Amino acid sequence: MTTSPRYDRYEGQDAAAQLDTFLAVYEEVYAEPPYSEGPSDVRQFIDHYDHHTRRPGMRLILARTDNGIAGFAYGFLLPADTRWWANVQEPLPCDLTREDGRRTWVIIELAVRKEARRRGIATALHTALLEGLPVERVTLTVRPEPEAAPARSAYEAWGYRTVGLSHPWDEAPYYNAMILDLGSTS
Repeated sequence: MTTSPRYDRYEGQDAAAQLDTFLAVYEEVYAEPPYSEGPSDVRQFIDHYDHHTRRPGMRLILARTDNGIAGFAYGFLLPADTRWWANVQEPLPCDLTREDGRRTWVIIELAVRKEARRRGIATALHTALLEGLPVERVTLTVRPEPEAAPARSAYEAWGYRTVGLSHPWDEAPYYNAMILDLGSTS
């Protein structure tokens, strides 16, 4: 990586058109432990991404260098009828789980290629992703220690706090559900 990355933002269906641009980065990053994803996982990601691009507030950020895509991040607004908080193992207070379709933005993916790590790209992706969002907070999930220690450390350094242990579906691993409070939108 010889140049500073450029961070491009895409929203909604413009983001849908970028899948082929960053899919190889997804495959590369998530083939690594602790994820160890294979072809069926990639197909599932493609299906989910297609669905996610139709969600309100959908935003994708691509980090581009002379060598291609160095990383990507995306997310969207949690809908009022979300099941996001129902996946947390211990019940959370109602004031924490209340959603109205504008309160919380969820980061679904934030990934940086191995050769581009430790250069501030993840931080810049995160900053660009959240720039100007009119929400109270952001949520995400991360594998618990020690599996994804670097990611978890970054999230904590950015101000996220763990609110519980999430198990999104029967075959899924467990994740720490985290929140970053941004303040009131009013």
